[in-house]
Amino acid sequence: MKPRIEQLAAKKLIGKRIIMSLAENKTFDLWKSFMPHRKEITNNLTSELVSMKVYHEPLRLGDMHQQFEKWAAIEVTDFDTIPNDMEAFDLVGGLYAVFDYKGLNTDIGIFIYIFKTWLPNSEYMLDERPHFEILGEKYKNNDPDSEEAIWIPIKLKSY
Repeated sequence: MKPRIEQLAAKKLIGKRIIMSLAENKTFDLWKSFMPHRKEITNNLTSELVSMKVYHEPLRLGDMHQQFEKWAAIEVTDFDTIPNDMEAFDLVGGLYAVFDYKGLNTDIGIFIYIFKTWLPNSEYMLDERPHFEILGEKYKNNDPDSEEAIWIPIKLKSY
């Protein structure tokens, strides 16, 4: 699977976040809290959902206990109106490898491929910016026919 390389413009997001690790996965709780209130976000740009991970220290591949912020969010035009119990997030632009993925959202094989095969054999290295998935109209939770776009922050390797 070969990604497309894209220069992402900065984006404004509104959503909910939770601190978690892969060992203590709280993704279900986050989305359960977010989805009933997503319609309260009235200045969204699209209907696509954003599932984002923000690491506050470099990603340690394979460390199931490394904590990060997990966000359930929607891209918006501005931060003029932020619903109660939600927060704003400025996603900084930058270079991303975008993998168009079809399959179960619980299949970690795609991430093993990205971090253990594609990235080490590419001209890029991981950048310390948020990782995210775009969940559009073809996304179906827990369905093998589900489609999403996985955005991995990258930068050129320095030799």
